Amino acid sequence: MSTPLLVDEVSEAIDAAAEALFAAQRPDGVFTYGIGSLATTLSTVGAVSALHFADPEGSADLVRRGVDWLVAAQAADGGWSMVPGQESEAGPTAVATAVLQLVAADTAAGQVKAGQDWMHHYGGLDAIPHLEVVAWCRQFYGYVGWIDPRDMRRFPLELALLPGLYRRLFDLRAPMVSALALAQTRHKPLTGFQRRLARWAEPNALSVIRQVYEHEGSTGGWCEDAWVTGLIVAGLARAGLGRDMVEAAVRWFREQINPDGSWSSGPLDLTWTMYAARGLLAAGYADDERLRPVKVLFLRLQQQEPFTAFGCPPGFWGWSGTHGWPATLETGEIVSVLSRLPGDDQADAIRDGAGWLTRQQDSRGSWGLCVRNTKVANSGPCPHMTAQALDGLLDSGMPADDRRIRRALGWLSKAQQPDGSYQSVWYRMHTAGTSAVLQTLVRAGAGNSPAAVRARQWLERTQRDDGSWGTGRPTDPGTVEETAWALQGLLAAGADPAALLPGVRWLLAARSPDDGWPAAPVNEYVRYVSRYPMPPLAQGLALRALSGYRRAVASPC
Repeated sequence: MSTPLLVDEVSEAIDAAAEALFAAQRPDGVFTYGIGSLATTLSTVGAVSALHFADPEGSADLVRRGVDWLVAAQAADGGWSMVPGQESEAGPTAVATAVLQLVAADTAAGQVKAGQDWMHHYGGLDAIPHLEVVAWCRQFYGYVGWIDPRDMRRFPLELALLPGLYRRLFDLRAPMVSALALAQTRHKPLTGFQRRLARWAEPNALSVIRQVYEHEGSTGGWCEDAWVTGLIVAGLARAGLGRDMVEAAVRWFREQINPDGSWSSGPLDLTWTMYAARGLLAAGYADDERLRPVKVLFLRLQQQEPFTAFGCPPGFWGWSGTHGWPATLETGEIVSVLSRLPGDDQADAIRDGAGWLTRQQDSRGSWGLCVRNTKVANSGPCPHMTAQALDGLLDSGMPADDRRIRRALGWLSKAQQPDGSYQSVWYRMHTAGTSAVLQTLVRAGAGNSPAAVRARQWLERTQRDDGSWGTGRPTDPGTVEETAWALQGLLAAGADPAALLPGVRWLLAARSPDDGWPAAPVNEYVRYVSRYPMPPLAQGLALRALSGYRRAVASPC
């Protein structure tokens, strides 16, 4: 097959995929790509456990429906995945097993035994490669007596007396940690001194929970996520505190239950839309009127009030909702999208978003999720988030020689793994982060730096024999998302398009009958532990990669 013919095929695929993507757009501009809700094991476990502690009699019907869903969602090997149908994972399996023991020990004894066996073969809680996940799994084991309360890790509630330190230590987990710590003051043996400290700190911890609750409109849900809400409500209910918030949450759970008895993770309206829009922009659809609602959506959902609990100024975007939690990744990407859309009515939003990114840069030069200078796993300094923030600043008009950009580039050079790859805390393993950083280094004029060379070499040597990319490990299959990321990175670095033909052919062959691409579980809900697929991400990334290839062939260096 000759290169020109392949370009024709690429163009046909781009056009068909773009129309399929537009067909998945709601009137409000959101690209859902068929996602009604993200029903998950963790969300259902969170709801069931919270209702058990907060309203066992009044919500018995909801608990029963949740149990039935969990039983049906158990895999044949005895485990659970975050999203049913995927490979079993330790975190979801541990908490699902424990919650069935908690609320349905008699009727689900077989499922509990199968889950315990799966965890035993896995290596138990200590084999989970994430200390935070181990901590909340131990909470659920403590609920059912599998761990003695005296052996439970103590959440240091007294740290709430130091709000700045508390935010840096726990970042977006602060509401959950506060609630669980408050419950421990009632259920875990403490020394007299610890109890005095806890009494002094209790108002501060409750204030963190309430600040987030009220910022989101006092709806009864936190982060619009049943797992997050479940952890908070279980803690408050067990502590006998925040009764108004607990009662509102019970109502929220009743409103949010899916017809099949499950609950969902928070919607990702802005995340889905920003990736879909970025792909369509790369494909040449900037002037298409169907993208106008996207601009309106982004302008409407930029938050103009500070997020006090996390110490965040206004001007940010989250992943969903009119009052969602702040996020560097979404703010950087949305600034980049708005900068590429026609018109000038978005100028203030771009300025405010870039200002938020500037103020949120860590003193070390990096960016994390939302709290400055935290080092917490999943939220602390992240190469991918740093690259996304830099892209937003560059797209907003900040020059590449600005000291803030140079400082971030210096941090990225130190954050590189010995093999040349980069991490991405919200996407699995290293292909996403390595591609994102490589593209940003090129944009910032550092495409020939040692860090960029090593990143390019890592992408080149991790390509699979079939032309695709996966995690970088030879035994893992290729995915649309990781293949597209790798192609984008290599194209940005000036790779010969002819050398990328195997990857392009693989992407074309991977198309679905609906003219889109299948999504893989590359998104990290909790790094290394719980993953899920995101169809709009796969479509947007594939469009960007193929469009970049088409441009490179049409305009060879």
